[in-house]
Amino acid sequence: MGQLPDAVSDHGGHDEGMTESIDITEPVESFQVTPEAAEMYEAAFVPAFFTQWASILCEEAGISSGMHVLDVACGTGVVARVAADQVGPFGVVTGIDLNAAMLTVARRVRPDIDYRLGDAAALPVPDASYDVVVSQMALMFFPDQSKSLREMARVAKPGGTVAVLVPSDLGSQAVFGPFVAMAARHAGAAASSLLTSYFRCGDLHELSTTFEAAGLVPASSHNVQGTYRAPSVDAFVTTEVESTPLRARISDQTYQAIRADACDVLAPFTASDGSVQGPFETNLVVGRKPVQAVAP
Repeated sequence: MGQLPDAVSDHGGHDEGMTESIDITEPVESFQVTPEAAEMYEAAFVPAFFTQWASILCEEAGISSGMHVLDVACGTGVVARVAADQVGPFGVVTGIDLNAAMLTVARRVRPDIDYRLGDAAALPVPDASYDVVVSQMALMFFPDQSKSLREMARVAKPGGTVAVLVPSDLGSQAVFGPFVAMAARHAGAAASSLLTSYFRCGDLHELSTTFEAAGLVPASSHNVQGTYRAPSVDAFVTTEVESTPLRARISDQTYQAIRADACDVLAPFTASDGSVQGPFETNLVVGRKPVQAVAP
């Protein structure tokens, strides 16, 4: 998906048969994006993939003029920018991310937004500071998702809103399900684990339950349909394999086998010009912080 995560969990084993053994001893992996990668993310991945949900998330969260809004794991600021347009000159938007390079690009694109370096599990803002807290395509990468949601609840004002959008489960993904299954045949179960880190919050009911455990009252939870796009099958494979540690853990031969089989797997979604376009499903959950705060 072109996502460049701050942290992903890495679990799994090794399939029997003609697969490659991958060392998966490190439970959590941290990524610091280079300035070049952050610029590419903003130029290519944001318009092709991430922009389509930003307005929907902000609308579902009820962002309006004059509000104070926090965008958690903001990346290069696609949601923060939409929110800033909606709150207007009398509102405040803050974006927080763990990657300094992402924030450098975000500040270049919209210098009027307050961007800060920080961890979602320990947000560097006071209690009850924001009317709305949002996070798009990031919660699945947090090592402790429950703690991060509790932090979002903490910094929301009583009566305020927390809204999160993440990919649905792999079984709902017509493009990624077959691709991950094929990659796992070549590289083993560890490949599946790395490539499915995007979908770790895919159970909508479980995500809603995590909201409740964080002290938030459920307001809405539903699927939102979108589109995944890539300029070519080769670009699809490069993005999905090289934006995780998988490439460093497989041989050139295994990587080429994945590339070759991807042409067949992605054929139903490949246009005459070679571009890839297919459905992509997300989960969107909105919760309210009680006026009388309830301890999670």
